[in-house]
Amino acid sequence: MRISATAISLIVDDVPASSAFLREHFGFSEEMAAEGFASLKRADTGANIVFLSRGLPTLPEHQRNTHAGGLIVAFEVEDLEGEFERLRDEGVPITMPLTTEEWGERAFQVTDPNGVIVQLVDWKG
Repeated sequence: MRISATAISLIVDDVPASSAFLREHFGFSEEMAAEGFASLKRADTGANIVFLSRGLPTLPEHQRNTHAGGLIVAFEVEDLEGEFERLRDEGVPITMPLTTEEWGERAFQVTDPNGVIVQLVDWKG
């Protein structure tokens, strides 16, 4: 098997709101979009993030009404404190404060308008 691309698809209620959140606060660009669908990319992430509208009829029936709950979209960054300050200054609510785990992970979280958790992380060890 050869994998040529990676995407994370998340089912949300308001696709434009989640798309705007990643574009405005994380520098993603929208590659494709249609009713109930948006695919976003950053050249440095190696993966697309796709938002699908809850109830989208092209999804299998057992998936249509699920929500992207319980998932964390994590981005490793070089300047964690700088990103924390930037997002706070932009008015993005910090939903998990900057923490340090005993294994060396440092992280904080924000949550988009649909409840998608975005975690920024670095490793100090």
